[in-house]
Amino acid sequence: MSYVPPDEPAPFRLTPAVLWLIALNVAVFFVQLTLQQDLPQTLGFAPEDLEASRLWTAGTYMFVHAGFWHLAFNMYSLWMFGPRLEREWGTGTFARYYLWCGLGGLVAHALLIRSGLLVGASGAIFGLMYAYGRRWPDDEVLFFGVVPMKVKHMVWGMIAVNLALGALSMVQGGDRVAYLAHLGGVAFGMLWYLRPSAPSMDRVRQRVAAAPDVGDEPPRPVPKSFPRPRERGSESDEVVEKSKAVTAKPQPAPRVAPVRPLPAAATATRAAALDLVLDKISQQGMESLTSEERRLLEETSQKLRER
Repeated sequence: MSYVPPDEPAPFRLTPAVLWLIALNVAVFFVQLTLQQDLPQTLGFAPEDLEASRLWTAGTYMFVHAGFWHLAFNMYSLWMFGPRLEREWGTGTFARYYLWCGLGGLVAHALLIRSGLLVGASGAIFGLMYAYGRRWPDDEVLFFGVVPMKVKHMVWGMIAVNLALGALSMVQGGDRVAYLAHLGGVAFGMLWYLRPSAPSMDRVRQRVAAAPDVGDEPPRPVPKSFPRPRERGSESDEVVEKSKAVTAKPQPAPRVAPVRPLPAAATATRAAALDLVLDKISQQGMESLTSEERRLLEETSQKLRER
């Protein structure tokens, strides 16, 4: 299985969380090969660990693997699907989602299998593939390096295959491959999207793109009605004109409040400035925004909620 990169710069460039996850998994596997061959039994999760005060294995099991190809497939998939998700969500959200899906694999194994040793990051990886297929469903992969296939078809196909193999392994008394743990990662990925959250950046971007551009010059007020012209030459008009001439005094020019300049990014329109802020969030996360950019985002969100 290989990947057809999207039209964006450096699609395979490693992001911080993906880099650390790959490095940690490879380092643990190196220790397993050279120093301690029974590391899977030490760090892996077994359902009886819940009663033996070995709860820490719930976090360590996903960093130890059963063999080279097990590790290679998981790290290759993490490299394929992880960086773009991390750039979209930010490093913190991506890391939490990864660990959450890994926990889903453990829960599925503990509830459905109830025996055997669980190792590997496959539950977290399947959760990442589900999130990628949900966010960019029409991206293409070359299945087995030959067959072009959209990501959404690949993800649901792998879910169906794992569900069938998992059911078959339960009937036959279990298998070394924890197919149902893979599906646990997908299930927790689905639950992640059901949590209460603020409107997504995509929804804000669509609403802003649909809104008409507002020029820098404010529109001139249109009078509600035009006054009816007076008839010239009337006696009342002459009295009014004389009284105005006597009582009129020169008035000081009104003070005009200085116009507060827009942020530096808003060089053209407000919509263009917000688009730049959303792109910055996608690439660098919310933490990278300045105070002016945060104010612009909050004002836009408030206007959208009031509609």
